[in-house]
Parts: sequence; C-alpha cells; structure tokens
Amino acid sequence: MPRVCHFTGASTSSGWVCKYRGKAKYLGGVGIKTTSRKKRTFKPNLQDVTIVVDGAPQRVKASVRAIRMGLVVKPIKRKFAYTRRVKNGETI
Repeated sequence: MPRVCHFTGASTSSGWVCKYRGKAKYLGGVGIKTTSRKKRTFKPNLQDVTIVVDGAPQRVKASVRAIRMGLVVKPIKRKFAYTRRVKNGETI
C-alpha cells in the first residue's frame, strides 16, 4: 500500500534543508549566508484506520488532517448493533 492518504491524496514531497551562518543585519551583522543545502523528504502523518465503505468496514491509510476534518467515518464499535434485526415486533 503506498504512502498516500485515501481522502486528501497527501503523499511524500521533497524540499530543501538550508544551513545558515552569520549575524542578521538588523542585529548589527553583515547578514546571514547559506552554507549548505541538502535534499529532504516531507512525509504526511498517516494512520491506519478502519472506515465504513458501502456499509462494510475497510482498512485504509488516512492523514491526521483528514481525521480531524471529519472526512473519516468509523464503524460502530459494539457488535450487537449489527447482529439483530426486528421485524413485526419479533426478533430475527
């Protein structure tokens, strides 16, 4: 399973890490200079969650941002909610 959010599509992205040295001009220095740049990866905060898809539980990866936004619908935790049906006053 790839490292991609099921709801938002958030995936690994890349960027730079910059190191600086020097003193800022407004503090009386001659300014800060970049001394090195390295590539790095930014990974989304993905969690394995159980969601309801067409009435059936399914395991997917979802970002925490999607969970907080309420995009994730989790199944009912108690199993007795799914077991018994009532028809015409009698249980089946």
